[in-house]
Amino acid sequence: MNEFKPFEDKLAGLIASLSPAARRRMSAEIAKQLRTSQQQRIKRQQAPDGTPYAARKRQPVKGKKGRVKREMFTKLRTNRYMKAKGSNEAAVVEFTGRVQRMARVHQEGLRDKPNRYSEGVQYEARPLLGVNQDERQLVEDIIISHLAKV
Repeated sequence: MNEFKPFEDKLAGLIASLSPAARRRMSAEIAKQLRTSQQQRIKRQQAPDGTPYAARKRQPVKGKKGRVKREMFTKLRTNRYMKAKGSNEAAVVEFTGRVQRMARVHQEGLRDKPNRYSEGVQYEARPLLGVNQDERQLVEDIIISHLAKV
């Protein structure tokens, strides 16, 4: 049994006692902070556990000369595609629109076609979204600060 179980039950009761508007504000703030930390981690090209992403595969000879110097997922981590939503029940950080499929392929390391005419390619798993210990601490701090205001 988890030694923090009684504490977690008491905390869940305190959160449930908040008004729906206060819970919505708290979850919206949690979602925004998580999105920011996810964006920074993606910019550093790191998985949630701190390991670096797998390097890009070498491009064929007929392709672009030299190495590709762009970072991976530069547009994907923008607020346009990475949405943060807070409701009474949950705080959600997700990819929206057409990039959702591409993000899932990289998150889970699936097989996909880079464009309509090419063959399928097996992608390395590059976890884009995930929660690590620092982000758990961030969520706890936000919850405590909101409960202190009440």
